[in-house]
Amino acid sequence: MSTFGSANTNPNKSYEVTQPPGDSISSLCFSPKANFLVATSWDNQVRCWEIARNGTVINSTPKASISHDQPVLCSTWKDDGTTVFSGGCDKQVKMWPLLSGGQPMTVAMHDAPIKEIAWIPEMNLLATGSWDKTLKYWDTRQSNPVHTQQLPDRCYAMSVKHPLMIVGTADRNLIVFNLQNPQVVFILLLVLKTEYKRVVSPLKYQTRCVAAFPDQQGYLVGSIEGRVGVQHLDDAQQNKNFTFKCHRENNEIYSVNALNFHPVHHTFATAGSDGAFNFWDKDSKQRLKAMQRCSQPIPCSTFNNDGSLFAYAVCYDWSKGAENHNPTTAKNYIFLHIPQESEVKSKPRTGATGRK
Repeated sequence: MSTFGSANTNPNKSYEVTQPPGDSISSLCFSPKANFLVATSWDNQVRCWEIARNGTVINSTPKASISHDQPVLCSTWKDDGTTVFSGGCDKQVKMWPLLSGGQPMTVAMHDAPIKEIAWIPEMNLLATGSWDKTLKYWDTRQSNPVHTQQLPDRCYAMSVKHPLMIVGTADRNLIVFNLQNPQVVFILLLVLKTEYKRVVSPLKYQTRCVAAFPDQQGYLVGSIEGRVGVQHLDDAQQNKNFTFKCHRENNEIYSVNALNFHPVHHTFATAGSDGAFNFWDKDSKQRLKAMQRCSQPIPCSTFNNDGSLFAYAVCYDWSKGAENHNPTTAKNYIFLHIPQESEVKSKPRTGATGRK
């Protein structure tokens, strides 16, 4: 087993969020309206901080928290920035009217842990993906789902940019939904398509994360083998598809745990179990910035609503099993990085062409 090259938890000199969770962090999400950051954790808690930035000075103030009965795996905000949804191993989603100080209430249920969650403002519906092999759409005012979609396997990843929804499941299935018709308009089970067998694709190994393009023309997919695929939906743009390696070091291969598009420049970040996060430009096929590796994995990350802050968690991600987890030495951190324009703004490709 490799060790991380440095014992430095914060080699990029990011700002450390105060009072982090007591166990590994499973998701991070910023309010779409203000700098409120929510984190979910394996300690059964959902926490919110208010982030204040003045130039390069950042302050974080714990604002509120709620509890689930079991570890919490996913979170999202309502588009008006008033309400947080969280789901996890207790098989339920809680709706937390955070800004009004209201009490959380259960608004969705599954038969197995809920791995992914998304609020779809264009439909005024909540989407939940579970290990029970279903995707459900909920009107939060009703106790039953408005639609239940059977999935080919357990839900591992989900991303929505209306009308495009991408769901990644076990066994390397990727399902593409057109939400203008919530019944599936077309399903791409990519591993079954012969043309995809000819390329070394991220779908050769387990899907870890997906991210819909901001222009809804395609999606990114990241896998446990340190590879990202850039996929376009239009048949006429298939020649733009490519895969690239990342989060690898000295023959060690690490999972790509998070894919986040910058809300302004539409470049994207990857974060991995190697403890690094990088910024990329898919259109010029280049890495814009490689950040130094932290001493623990990065299981999740997110941009704030204007892209001026990038939040990432640094903690054990369980990818090497319980036997490699030392609770006495393992600490949990949430860091805030201020992206520089040179790190996240597209620039023309120079020099050699081809795949990275």
